[in-house]
Amino acid sequence: MKNHDSAFARSPEPLLDLAALRADTPGVERVVHFNNAGSGLMARPVLQAMLDHLELEATIGGYEAAAARAAETADFYTSLAELLGTGPGNIAYAASATHAYTKALSAIDFRPGDVVLTTRNDFISNQIAFLALRKRHGVQIVHAPDHPDGSGVDVDAMAALMRAHRPRLVAATHVPTNSGLVQPVAEIGKHCRELDLLYLVDACQSVGQYPLDVEEIGCDLLTATCRKFLRGPRGSGFLYVSDRALAAGYEPLFIDMHGARWTAPGAYTPVATAARFEEWEFPYATVLGCAAAVRYALRVGLEPVAQRTPALAGRLRGQLAEIPGVRTLERGPARAALVTFTIEGWQARPFKAALDARGVNSALSYREFAQYDFTDKEVEWCLRLSPHYYNTDDEVEAVVAAVAELAGSAR
Repeated sequence: MKNHDSAFARSPEPLLDLAALRADTPGVERVVHFNNAGSGLMARPVLQAMLDHLELEATIGGYEAAAARAAETADFYTSLAELLGTGPGNIAYAASATHAYTKALSAIDFRPGDVVLTTRNDFISNQIAFLALRKRHGVQIVHAPDHPDGSGVDVDAMAALMRAHRPRLVAATHVPTNSGLVQPVAEIGKHCRELDLLYLVDACQSVGQYPLDVEEIGCDLLTATCRKFLRGPRGSGFLYVSDRALAAGYEPLFIDMHGARWTAPGAYTPVATAARFEEWEFPYATVLGCAAAVRYALRVGLEPVAQRTPALAGRLRGQLAEIPGVRTLERGPARAALVTFTIEGWQARPFKAALDARGVNSALSYREFAQYDFTDKEVEWCLRLSPHYYNTDDEVEAVVAAVAELAGSAR
């Protein structure tokens, strides 16, 4: 992935019909939505799939509606399998990326002294989960150092730690929530395969933004949400489980009647697929909305999205960096569509409120979200802007103008 920050005077639009994409996105008529790393604007087909199913539930009943839409529900697994380069049986629905992540962690029989090897840029909830494992099970947490060039974890150093500690789990976040950093997850995966180590990847901010291939990444487990760059509904996510992990018998700590069969009074047998990580009760309208969102992303095409979206962010980042009093925070050669910056003379909430008032959607990040990264950068908070492929260069100009106005008013 290239650094697009200065590669384009105007953002490229290869193979994308921007007018049609925006016509499919009713939210662009109301706001400049630069909070896709929080929750992307849903496209009309996604919204319609959910409304249609809720109407059907109200008309014929919830169980009956689920039975009537079984084929459409199955497309959730088929479409995600196509997106990730795997099979439908390797996908499990989850209520969120964190739900998927904790389900995956619960499948690992941690013992005192086991090592979790991770990075300094892993997501806050993942870091807290590791600390909870240390508190309850005596697990050791080892953080691999960052590379001096700012490209994320030092893969060679991480590989050396793999050989020294033989960790029970290796974990990495592809794109952290607190910056546009893109970590070398496939390089980490090569070492995990060579050393036969269990590997868990958080792809929450990269799925829907970049093409992903779980075989290329080399992971056993991968988690993500549907609400961000996939533009699905909130309260949805998924877990990928490799054939290797399924064959090894990994299953969640609390498995229910959907994920297992009660084969005798004192025995149960997990189902053969990743469905063992699901619960019986499903929000079917949400699942159908997710399936529609993934199909929409596949129709748009991840290759052109992977060009346009980081390029828009690069142009935004470059222009923000020229504003007096603004400091952009991204480092490294590859940068995703998350732009983070600080601004002199403003506190966090009033600054975001001022952008809200100008019709710009954004998000705040605080030091507690990224203890290592923000300590290194010596910041207490930053504002995060995250455009997507349906955003425009004119919107970039409008956001830059708004930030420049606010920066000037503080001086």
